[in-house]
Amino acid sequence: MSTVETVVLSADNPLRSISVLPYRLPPFDDITPEHCREALLVGMAEQRSEVASILGSAEPPTFENTVVELERSGALLTRAWNVFGNLTSSVSTPRVREIEREIAPLDAAHADAIRLDPALFARIDAVHAARHESGLDAESVRLVERYHLDFVLAGARLDEAGRTRLTELNQELSTLSTAFGQNLQLAAEASAVRVDDAADLDGLDPEAIAGAAAAAADRRVDGYLISLLLPSGQPVLSKLRNRELRRRIHEASLGRASAGEYDNRPVAARIARLRAERARLLGFATHADVVLADSTARTTAAVDAMLASMVPASVANAEAEAAVLAEVAARDGVALAAWDWAFYSERVRAERYAVDATALRPYFELDRVLTHGVFYAAELLYGFRFTLRPDLRGYHPDVRVWEVVDADGVEVGLYLGDFFAREGKRGGAWMSSFVRQSGLLGTRPVVVNNLNVSRGAAGQPTLLTLEEVNTLFHEFGHALHGLSSAVTYPRFAGTAVPRDFVEFPSQVNEMWALWPQVLGNYARHVETGELLPTAVVEAIDAARLWGEGFGTLEYLAATLLDQAWHRLSPETDVADPIAFERAALEKAGVALALVPPRYRTTYFQHIFAGGYAAGYYSYIWSEVLDADTVEWFRENGGLRRENGDLFRSRLLAVGGSVDPLEAFRAVRGRDADPAPLLRRRGLARA
Repeated sequence: MSTVETVVLSADNPLRSISVLPYRLPPFDDITPEHCREALLVGMAEQRSEVASILGSAEPPTFENTVVELERSGALLTRAWNVFGNLTSSVSTPRVREIEREIAPLDAAHADAIRLDPALFARIDAVHAARHESGLDAESVRLVERYHLDFVLAGARLDEAGRTRLTELNQELSTLSTAFGQNLQLAAEASAVRVDDAADLDGLDPEAIAGAAAAAADRRVDGYLISLLLPSGQPVLSKLRNRELRRRIHEASLGRASAGEYDNRPVAARIARLRAERARLLGFATHADVVLADSTARTTAAVDAMLASMVPASVANAEAEAAVLAEVAARDGVALAAWDWAFYSERVRAERYAVDATALRPYFELDRVLTHGVFYAAELLYGFRFTLRPDLRGYHPDVRVWEVVDADGVEVGLYLGDFFAREGKRGGAWMSSFVRQSGLLGTRPVVVNNLNVSRGAAGQPTLLTLEEVNTLFHEFGHALHGLSSAVTYPRFAGTAVPRDFVEFPSQVNEMWALWPQVLGNYARHVETGELLPTAVVEAIDAARLWGEGFGTLEYLAATLLDQAWHRLSPETDVADPIAFERAALEKAGVALALVPPRYRTTYFQHIFAGGYAAGYYSYIWSEVLDADTVEWFRENGGLRRENGDLFRSRLLAVGGSVDPLEAFRAVRGRDADPAPLLRRRGLARA
């Protein structure tokens, strides 16, 4: 087992025992980063002791004394990680980052010490061999199979030399992944674009300008500050009339973490090479093959076939859009460049479809979208009701807490919302859990959604773009997955499903954002109370396919870049990651200067500092299931409780306790049909 610093858990450490707050909500006000560090180190030691007890049993290995005991182990470590992991993403400080750098390699070594222990694997292997003759129920059989696969893919079958080398690789990869994420966060903050004169912000609405002023004030700089969101495309580019400022923002976005103190180029190249070596050690050709071994796609060939089938039509659609935009830009005497795309695309949307994105924002006030849109749809579909609990505190003043009960008044769990961008918070949007549901442990879910929207000026409401509305519905789909969980073992709770399936329920939930009954309940003008006019709703629907060429191509470019990085052999030394990126995009046929990848290498957090390495294809893979399920909802009357109950019980509630595609078939009655996705993205027509 790994050796870490000997630390004693202080008597006043709030993580020492299970929280007495409702639903075991962590007592955030009392928890410091030092408490987290202490609990993480002691938690590792406790779990090592628990594993030693399993190995010290004189009894033959059984499901209960081996697999179930492993499920129960590491309670303190889990509590600590659930808090600290969110702090690193949401309220990072220099001390938090320092602790993260210290703990990451120790945690990797700790995990390896468990999964590479030959004696422990021998017990799991024995339980696995007898699983069908042991009288286990279906969920328990699947738990045994999952543990066995986890250990095999972690290297349990390696010899001693192989285990030693694998441990070294995992520790270095953990350190590098932490460095990548921290570099990106600091580079993004350093790359925020400062504007001196408000006149340069012409085109932005007053709320956005006030938000830029507030961002500058928060950072204690003069003027206005345009903070960068995680993807390449920055939303403000669609409105700014100052072309030079558009260029500055675009180049700042694409150049993040690609030079200087926070340069992620060597970090990314080293991560890719070490992952390739690890894959070879485990008996796989590439890291992508390792990832696909535990997915619904199964093989790289299946992923390649899907992506290749979409590239030609996506390129054709994007080029057709570019031709239209070039004509519109020429009227201004502008030769279309990448930083002009969003601006002129918005003009085309307004001219052709009478959709003005800025004019929509007053209809999308954050709290109303959340309570009268997101929560409203969840109540109609699933019977969930949300009650604000101001007596329960989050980990930051921005965080609010809601209690969730079902239609019968039975307690479900807690939902936390952390929606505003701020210093110390990584970009993007995500869902995570503080407590996972488990029948074995007697726990109910506590989940959190993070977004990065610009806060309204003091005393003013926060208005969302239509894209941010969709993002809120999307991330809430993940939250519903966690809240709906009804499994025995925490290993299967909520979103604990294969990476290429996890986005499916969240993408389905996006459909309710523009569902007439839901839209009519939340889309009211923040000042007049006027409903979003029917003509505008019709225009939004008519404009649905405009921009799909760009959107699909930028996504495919990022996906194919991910695959290129993770198909490397360990002998390949990428000396120039930017040149490698360019060559990979050209080879894949997606290198359009006007359409950069959604994420470039140096800020591709999903794959270098997240769980999507060789798995970014998951979004489009899941969208096949999503688009087909949306049609199922429509065929069966849409927003009906009967539909929600079936989707919840057969798919959301079971988490990873059944094969994901079996869960899909239990809802749809058949395998997925890709045709709805092709129609949605305009690829069938192309």
